[in-house]
Amino acid sequence: MEEQDRDVSETVEITSPYDHTPVKWRNISDILAQCNLCIVEPEKYEEAAQDEAWIKAMKEELSMIEKNETWKLVDRPSDKQVIGVKWVFKTKLNLDGSVQKNKARLVAKGYVQKPGLDYNETFAPVARLDTIRTLIALAAHRSWKIFQLDVKSAFLNGILQEEVYVDQPEGFVINGKEDKVYKLHKALYGLKQGPRAWYGEIDSYFAKCGFEKSLSEATLYTKTRGEKDILIVSIYVDDIVYTGNNQDMLDEFKEDMKEKYEMSDLGLLHHFLGMGVIQTESSIFIHQKKYASSLLDKFGLKECKSVSIPLVATEKLSKEDGSGAADEEKYRKLVGSLLYLTATRPDVMYAASLLARYMHCPTNKHYGTAKRVLRYVKGTLDYGLKYEKGKKAVLIGFCDSDWGGSIEDSKSTSGYAFSFGSGVFSWASVKQSCVALSTAEAEYISASEATAQAMWLRFVLGDFGELQTEATPLQCDNTSAISITKNPVFHQRTKHIDRRYHFIKDALQQGIIDLIYCPTKEQVADIFTKALPRERFNYLRDKLGVVSAQSLKGSISV
Repeated sequence: MEEQDRDVSETVEITSPYDHTPVKWRNISDILAQCNLCIVEPEKYEEAAQDEAWIKAMKEELSMIEKNETWKLVDRPSDKQVIGVKWVFKTKLNLDGSVQKNKARLVAKGYVQKPGLDYNETFAPVARLDTIRTLIALAAHRSWKIFQLDVKSAFLNGILQEEVYVDQPEGFVINGKEDKVYKLHKALYGLKQGPRAWYGEIDSYFAKCGFEKSLSEATLYTKTRGEKDILIVSIYVDDIVYTGNNQDMLDEFKEDMKEKYEMSDLGLLHHFLGMGVIQTESSIFIHQKKYASSLLDKFGLKECKSVSIPLVATEKLSKEDGSGAADEEKYRKLVGSLLYLTATRPDVMYAASLLARYMHCPTNKHYGTAKRVLRYVKGTLDYGLKYEKGKKAVLIGFCDSDWGGSIEDSKSTSGYAFSFGSGVFSWASVKQSCVALSTAEAEYISASEATAQAMWLRFVLGDFGELQTEATPLQCDNTSAISITKNPVFHQRTKHIDRRYHFIKDALQQGIIDLIYCPTKEQVADIFTKALPRERFNYLRDKLGVVSAQSLKGSISV
């Protein structure tokens, strides 16, 4: 009876992301649940040709290529390399694991391209996760809704500067013209210059539409109207996230993009880069439950017993612990997977960064510790970051450091976190590059690293229209480090510190940051510097804004 009552109390109203009309009532756990579907994807054309659904998907891909005027059939050149192509098949899933659509992608074999002949520049920027989380935190503070567009076959819009030829695709060779090839006017997926060509195209279009590109983040664009109205757009390859305070500007942007490119209107942002986003009337919640569940399956821990904390507080890791060598490939895959989980789970940041130090020649103890972190994840599957709406927006930073925590080289670990109203949106746990001779020096170095991040965040928030006129408070629990920053009389004890860390003094004098004392008990960044006992860990986890999805209340749009 108690279980039934609990489920009823957690039901919420689901609304459509398109017209915002009620669809049905459902439990939050159901929203995050993963479907047990058996997905079989063809590995080559012969297998796909047996299924009408995949044939249709291939025809749709070729239709899009023709529609974009991507190529032209020409005679095979005698003095140019012709690049092969292949079909790649992928079943795209919704956040809950259900099938969204079958996608067939024609991909060029770009690995045969030669620099200077088939391509020149290849770099294309993508949005930082810090930027995306900053955008989400800002939208929550201002009670804005965040929307998403997906560009269909984005790379097919990028105009090529080089002369590139490709073979006709398997299964769709034109009868009587088997010797002919396609000359590309625009990029195909798989070409080394494909991402750069697409970024150049979308960047040029945004400039024509009156957007201003951020100097601090190359994939962030803003457009203002009058003194108050603003539209903010962030792009990650073919995914476009946008928000703002003027509905007319949002609608105009969506229609303009649909007119210029083939777009999928995904409505309210709900799934982005493997992250789930739940927008309620009172908060925005980001999580990676589906990804975390897949990790447990991948590493055979789906039925494991959970633990309350990721690391044992009294246990130290070292390169040589006598436990024997572990499988290096499996260890690297596990730690790499944990590092991506930190996109929404700062509570496992320290554990993941610590384990990443032993990628070379890991031991069985290292691998066992990594599996323990997954056991912790098992017990907190639906946890994520919650940003409450309507909170007072003040950029606040926390910085901390241990002292000589690394057994091998006695180097310390820096940690910092920044919040904006509620919930942290930027954090790090990084091993320092030099040995600190005192706790004060270790904390001073950590504060310098946090200051650099604070300056960048202030730039980004300024681009968002949230200009930081006051100095950003940076909370530090070491009075000696604060004194070193504010008073030069400690020169004899600090003369050996690398010059680059002293720029914090300039930032302080210019009013960019204000290093203030914070009691150790309230030092949020402590969770990024060392393994903690359970009560301390849980307390700081709550302070970070990491909570269970069951804490959400109100109408949820998915």
